[in-house]
Amino acid sequence: MSETYAPPDTPLEIVHQDHELLVVNKPSGLLSVPGKGAHLADCLLARVLAAFPEALLVHRLDRDTSGVMVFALTPPAQRHLGLQFEKRQVRKTYAARVWGRLEPKTGTVDLPLIVDWPNRPCQKVDHDTGKPAVTNWRVQRHEGETTRVRLSPRTGRSHQLRVHMKELGHPILGDPFYAEGAARAAPRLMLHAEELRLRHPDGGRGMSFRVRCPF
Repeated sequence: MSETYAPPDTPLEIVHQDHELLVVNKPSGLLSVPGKGAHLADCLLARVLAAFPEALLVHRLDRDTSGVMVFALTPPAQRHLGLQFEKRQVRKTYAARVWGRLEPKTGTVDLPLIVDWPNRPCQKVDHDTGKPAVTNWRVQRHEGETTRVRLSPRTGRSHQLRVHMKELGHPILGDPFYAEGAARAAPRLMLHAEELRLRHPDGGRGMSFRVRCPF
C-alpha cells in the first residue's frame, strides 16, 4: 500500500451532525484509520479530528469503499453505538456492481470467514474455524456483463461482501484482492455504503442516513 496510497484530496462531506453524532461520506481510496508509517497517516479519522477534536471512532470501512460512516461526539455515544454494532442492531445497505449476470433476483450467502494469513489482509472461507458471516443480496438490474446489486450484511466481518460476492462467482468490479481480468479493470472498487440505520444514543430514536451511490 505504501507505493500506491494516494488518497483523494477532497473536503470533508458532512451528512449529519448533532450533539452526539457525526455522519460523514467517506471517499473511496481513503483509509478509515491510520496505517503503519507516516505515509499512511492521512485517513478519515485524522480529517474528522482536525474539524471535530472530540470525535470518536465507532466502526470502519475498507480503504476503497465509499459511503456512510458514523462517529460519536461523546464517550457515552461511542459506547451506545458500539453496542448497537456489536449486537448487530445497526442495519447497513451497500450498493455494488459485480461481474456477470447475478441470478436469481434475491439470495443469501452464508459462508464463515477467517483471515488468509499468508495473503493478509485477504480473507477466505473456512468451514472449520471461520466466524459466521451472512449477506443478503437483491439484484437491481443487469448492465451488459455486469449486475447492480444491493447488499445487506447481517454480520460485519472484514471484507465480507467482497469475499461473498467472489464465492458466488460474481466479484465486485475493481476489487484489487478478489477480482481478476476484466472484472478488476474498473477505475475503483464498486462498493458503496449507501445507507446506515441506527438508534440515536440520546433517546433511542431510529435514524437513517443515506448517501447516493456515486457510480
